[in-house]
Amino acid sequence: MLKNNKSLTERQAIFRSENITKVYDNSEMPVHALRGVDLTLYEGELAVLLGPSGSGKSTLLNILGGLDNPTSGKLYFGNQELTTLGTSELTSYRRENIGFVFQFYNLIPSLSARENVALVTEIAENPMTPEDALLMVGLSHRISHFPAQLSGGEQQRVAIARAIAKRPGVLLCDEPTGALDSKTGVVVLEALVRANRELGTTTALITHNAAVAGLADRVFRFADGQITSVEENSSKIDPSEVSW
Repeated sequence: MLKNNKSLTERQAIFRSENITKVYDNSEMPVHALRGVDLTLYEGELAVLLGPSGSGKSTLLNILGGLDNPTSGKLYFGNQELTTLGTSELTSYRRENIGFVFQFYNLIPSLSARENVALVTEIAENPMTPEDALLMVGLSHRISHFPAQLSGGEQQRVAIARAIAKRPGVLLCDEPTGALDSKTGVVVLEALVRANRELGTTTALITHNAAVAGLADRVFRFADGQITSVEENSSKIDPSEVSW
């Protein structure tokens, strides 16, 4: 198991944003999704982004992952300024550094669990084997099953295995338990926490569920496109202690 005994601020900064804004001009009235967001995420950190729908969490996550560009402000990944990159450079950045887990699993129905994970391992530079990735999320016994033969929680764990199989430096999770019941959600959270601890992956997790905040090193609370508070957990809870 990877251990990092340094305090957060002694670790390398993975992301650093400066006054990030995002304005959507696709209606009669502009929508201000982000209003001057400053944050730093550190190596190996598990951060929870907490807040109501429309508060800017997903917009920020998409910008961190290179899926969207801010209207203004700067974003750094290590020493690289992402906000200066073009489309092809952002594609390379995502492929080499980022794993995504969304609320909906986006598995290919005609492929087995192993084959869905292999879609990533076949193009990554230093991947796990699909078998090892599925073992990490507790699904080695379901490796040959197709999505239709898996429960919702099992499908989400295949999606997590696919995301972590390329050993990304960053894992971005948007409501990964949003479509799951409490028992299944706990199993999915256990898989995410294990990946964070054992791979040292910097993890940002969006949720509406305030109880999930107890898993985090730090909790970022959002409202109206801004971070309203940042709280550091002196002691973290186990996923089994999370309630719905």
